[in-house]
Amino acid sequence: MRTAVTNAQEATTGWPVPVAAAPGEAEERSLVLDGFAYHCRIVRQSAPQTAPLVLLGGSSQNRYSWQGHEKWLAPLCTLVTVDLPGYGTSDFLPAEYGIDFLAAAVRHMLVEIDMPEVNLFGGCFGEVVGLRFAQLHPEFVRRIVFCGAAKRLPDLYTEAVPRLSQALERGEIEKAAEGLVQLFMSNPGAGQVRKHAAVARLLQRQFVNQTPDEIKKAVEHNTRLVTHGCYRPLPVPEVPSLVFTGEYDTLCTPQMGRELAAVMPGARFTTIREADHLVTVERREESADLIGRFCTDRPIDGLPYCTPVE
Repeated sequence: MRTAVTNAQEATTGWPVPVAAAPGEAEERSLVLDGFAYHCRIVRQSAPQTAPLVLLGGSSQNRYSWQGHEKWLAPLCTLVTVDLPGYGTSDFLPAEYGIDFLAAAVRHMLVEIDMPEVNLFGGCFGEVVGLRFAQLHPEFVRRIVFCGAAKRLPDLYTEAVPRLSQALERGEIEKAAEGLVQLFMSNPGAGQVRKHAAVARLLQRQFVNQTPDEIKKAVEHNTRLVTHGCYRPLPVPEVPSLVFTGEYDTLCTPQMGRELAAVMPGARFTTIREADHLVTVERREESADLIGRFCTDRPIDGLPYCTPVE
């Protein structure tokens, strides 16, 4: 029987909310790969409707960044988030270690926590790692969902990296924060974006409040990505795949998302309305619903918050 809360959610959102067992308590695991310690967070679902979902977030996100999505995703399946080496609270990782190493860390994690098959989500930089993981270790992947994704580094990013890295190294945190907000968020004139001002303030505070360790890792991340690039033309597993972004994403534009989807066998593409690159923050419930629907084989066509699926 559906609860009153569920009925209320359906009335306000216009799409059905799956009913499942409540998720268990979060479990923290510390792991080590080639001498680098890193950490993952597991929210287990005792009655899952689909394979575990691994959420790989952007470079400035950590394993706790997805807690706001859990109330929609955790009823469906076990969730796994991770601070890969070089990110979050994990050990610093020199830039000489590239994307293949981070993909190997995802594989190492899944072996250690005994998850031989997963649904894979990657957002922004998480897509870079996720795609490489899927290419190198396809046996682990049941479905793929990528968000704010591209198979080439955006010109906006490569042009901004030297300025931002230099500002961070000089301790000009406010200046770097302003540049990062401009990089990740669309110009206000691009189109209506939900919570644009509030998310901009949140992002600004997040960058300004970075610790020296986080700043060091941020600089190294930029060096890593520019040095190693974001894409290798390797085979992609032929599994159900979806690429989406915000309709006003000016960093990884919808066209870039289409280009990525084109190299993924059978991938579908859509955009979420009234959102930009930070779509999973600006439209948290809608992005969680789209991810959850795709991972449980429910329809994604005709959703009120999406443009037509291609």
